[in-house]
Amino acid sequence: MDAIILQVLNGLDKGSAYALIALGLTLIFGTLGVVNFAHGVLFALGAFCAVTLQAFFSASFSTVDESRTDFLGNPLKVEVPYVEAWFGETVGGVLIDWSVPLAILLAIPVMAVVGIVMERGLIKHFYKRPHADQILVTFGLAIVLQQIIKYFFGANPIPVPAPDAFRGSFDFGVMLGFDPFTIIYPYWRLVYFGFAAVIIGGIFAFLRFTTFGMVVRAGMADRETVGLLGINIDRRFTIMFGLAAVVAGLAGVMYAPIVAPNYDMGMNFLVLSFVVVVVGGMGSLPGAVLAGFLLGIIESFASMGAVIALIPGINQVIIYLVAIIVLLVRPRGLMGRKGVMED
Repeated sequence: MDAIILQVLNGLDKGSAYALIALGLTLIFGTLGVVNFAHGVLFALGAFCAVTLQAFFSASFSTVDESRTDFLGNPLKVEVPYVEAWFGETVGGVLIDWSVPLAILLAIPVMAVVGIVMERGLIKHFYKRPHADQILVTFGLAIVLQQIIKYFFGANPIPVPAPDAFRGSFDFGVMLGFDPFTIIYPYWRLVYFGFAAVIIGGIFAFLRFTTFGMVVRAGMADRETVGLLGINIDRRFTIMFGLAAVVAGLAGVMYAPIVAPNYDMGMNFLVLSFVVVVVGGMGSLPGAVLAGFLLGIIESFASMGAVIALIPGINQVIIYLVAIIVLLVRPRGLMGRKGVMED
């Protein structure tokens, strides 16, 4: 029982990242009809927003501490972070410790600007081009952005610690009252799942309960009719592209303490997330979320030692096998609209 619950938790953790990236991909495809293969790099850019803010808060200068000496009695030279010198040791320490959550405030405007510039500067010219052209140009853009990240941050992973309050693990079994079972799980992974749930719920609430969201949904269903009503639907779709970029960036920010950011992390997630979108149904937001969590849980169970011993390498291909089966039975995906991907 403890192994099953642990794998479900691992699946929800992976599924949260898949669902957030797939949600952004689906927003872009559903509104603009563009297959954006640069979306995974937006996830990486978000993670490096966390890296940047942590580096900024941790920047320090050398000074001599007269109250501390070495074994010869000489005053020690110590490194003092600038934020501690500016705001005091207590406030500066809090800023350094909570750099990852605070990076959300940096990532929102940065990712919005990046997304809007991408859409206005490049992607708008490919709206009416075949999907193959869209894939080629956005994949090329992804490689360019990836190399820019590599130029500024290097090729090695950069660890980003979670706040002290959320480091370590706790016994999930005891909390649920499963006394015979020991289910040790990291705090930050649960924080990530909760964060993903809030973002996903916020996106759905925004689209369902706001006037802006209702117009966007109407435009997704019938763009020409909405345009004939005098509504500038193109401007709203540009904003949605920026919103999709923000969602991907926030997913990357909060994922940074789980997997140390690396310049190619976005490409690793992109392929899996695109499979999630196809399985859930192209253009279906609920399908993207459902498929993200479903495939995350399936991949988690396939990664168990007993399963790998029985079928070596199954954890590397299970998502693609599931995708093949789903698309053979239901070409439009689990919740895709009738006619999509069925021509």
